[in-house]
Amino acid sequence: MRQRPRGDSRGILDPGHLLREVRFRRHLPAESLRPWVEHYWLIDWAVRTPFEQRVVPHPAVNVVFQRNGDGPESGEVAGVGNDLFRITINGTGRVCGVQFRPGGFHPFWQRPVNELTGRRVPLPAGRLAVPDRMVCASDDDERCRALDTLLTAWRPEPEPAAEEAVRLAEAIRTDRTVRRVDDFAARHDVSVRRLQRLFLEYVGVGPKWVIRRYRLQEAVEQAAGGPLSWADLAADLGYSDQAHLVRDFTAVAGVSPAAYARSVR
Repeated sequence: MRQRPRGDSRGILDPGHLLREVRFRRHLPAESLRPWVEHYWLIDWAVRTPFEQRVVPHPAVNVVFQRNGDGPESGEVAGVGNDLFRITINGTGRVCGVQFRPGGFHPFWQRPVNELTGRRVPLPAGRLAVPDRMVCASDDDERCRALDTLLTAWRPEPEPAAEEAVRLAEAIRTDRTVRRVDDFAARHDVSVRRLQRLFLEYVGVGPKWVIRRYRLQEAVEQAAGGPLSWADLAADLGYSDQAHLVRDFTAVAGVSPAAYARSVR
């Protein structure tokens, strides 16, 4: 179990620009929630000039609270995003988000998570109740306590299948040698068919999608880091050739790898 939140910028396009414009930080949830929750992410901004931020989504569900200026606070559940996420940041505002671990939202949702894939829906009433006070209203400690209270009130129960999905998705994220679904399934002694069903219900997307998305996020991160050989990177990430990586990168990021690398430098 992690003792500190991730420090990478994986998935964020042009992270340097984002960090110059906003205050972005991550915090761990209460220890009892860490089997399911990756981290909380908090953003505050006060900008004079609007700018667009783009993110290559993780294979994870997020619960997001947002307040713009002095307006009301809204809450929503964001399923795994199929496409590049774009948001225009303007004026002043705050966001308090919960990024669940891939597979970790099912104990809270208790329905197939692929129902949410590609969708953003208002935070449901009832069991997934909207809090009776604003989450984004105070300092970081109070915001995290409010999120801890909200998630604990949902009373998640351990689910062996969800735990398996979390473990397998984490193995894909951390092991760069994972390139093919059939090889990965054999390595973990599970059938391809069961692996696909497990990921669709608990993660929201199939294992092939998760493998490709994590490898593309690595490519985005490395492209921002300095000059590199795209042919070598394609081979390292399991692509058959450089052209295949370029097509996938362009389709997901909305710009070619070379153009993106130039823009962030």
